[in-house]
Amino acid sequence: MQNDLEFSDLLRLIDERSTAFRATVAAAPGLDAKVPTCPEWTLIDLAQHLGGGDRFWAAIVGAGPADAPPAEAVAERAALTVPQEREALVAWLDESTNLLLGALREAGPDAGCWAWWSGLQTPRTAGGVARHRVQETAVHTYDAQLAAGAPQPLPAGVALDGLEEFLFTCVATPSAWPHEPTTFDFHAAEGRSWRLTVDGDGARTARLPAEGADAPGVSAHATAGELVLFLYDRLQADSVRIDGDAGLFDLLRAWEPEE
Repeated sequence: MQNDLEFSDLLRLIDERSTAFRATVAAAPGLDAKVPTCPEWTLIDLAQHLGGGDRFWAAIVGAGPADAPPAEAVAERAALTVPQEREALVAWLDESTNLLLGALREAGPDAGCWAWWSGLQTPRTAGGVARHRVQETAVHTYDAQLAAGAPQPLPAGVALDGLEEFLFTCVATPSAWPHEPTTFDFHAAEGRSWRLTVDGDGARTARLPAEGADAPGVSAHATAGELVLFLYDRLQADSVRIDGDAGLFDLLRAWEPEE
């Protein structure tokens, strides 16, 4: 797993983005505000999802290596209820983040644990969980800010790592690509580029030294933050510059690899 951020950086960023999320919840006009990027949810639903996720992953990391998440953690998440009053909800969110950070610190970056991803480019470790939770928290903070009417760009460091993290965690798989082999290039305005290759051996991503070399099937150009939000379906294709066969992104989004 390539990663320019140390484990301590990941923990700090989880804390920072969680603090920003709580600040948005505390200042929002109402907890019943609709979340445009999660159409079925209100702000309190989003808070339950993020805080519940922190608690769920804290239990997973604490359980160590396993073939499935702890049954108790699954049951608790299914039955989860959150405080309906704003101040109590913010305190619950703070407690949720601290449970996750405590579990990660105690485990250390190399401790194994269950994870839903393939393990091909992101290890099933506490370090892999921490890296992914930075992005989950960052994107959902953007969702909350949008619901509150004050969306902010993803912080640059979070976004640059987030683009690679999405490709390594959410896309990488050994399952065969069911279409013609192709490549997707992602060029961040901050000067970093990646190539996703999909073929009969699955999907894997590598950093590119620069634009050029052979032409990809399709490429996307924008700031790193915009590219992350595009990959997470928070921004539409017209928000980034796409060169090549834009329909390939539809195939990528519809693909459900068999693990």
